[in-house]
Amino acid sequence: MSGQLYTHADVAQHNKRDDLWMIVDKKVYNVTKFIDEHPGGDELLLDEGAKDATQAFEDVGHTNDAREILERYYIGDLDPTSTPVAVQSPNGSPAKQAKGNPLRVIIPVVFFIGYFYWRFFILNANATKQ
Repeated sequence: MSGQLYTHADVAQHNKRDDLWMIVDKKVYNVTKFIDEHPGGDELLLDEGAKDATQAFEDVGHTNDAREILERYYIGDLDPTSTPVAVQSPNGSPAKQAKGNPLRVIIPVVFFIGYFYWRFFILNANATKQ
């Protein structure tokens, strides 16, 4: 283990295909050599690179094997006093920030509404018929 501390600004500077770092669970990883090997494709790493990718990493549901592979690229820890910064894309414009998948909210809401519709309207209609 390295013990080196990095800030969000340090990580944000490593935002290119040939120099890509990311943060997962407050640890910093240099994933440059893994880009071509990533089973989900290089675009996913490039989109989430140079910033805290914890949420995206967890949303996919990586296996224990994937977590072990990630550890090979560990270079240090995130400085706990560091605050996130805007990540610049390699062409100098602000990189698009990943937004959460809206299905994480929509599906439970639809299920919730469907359940209550069934519970209060269908069951009550059947009870009043009997």
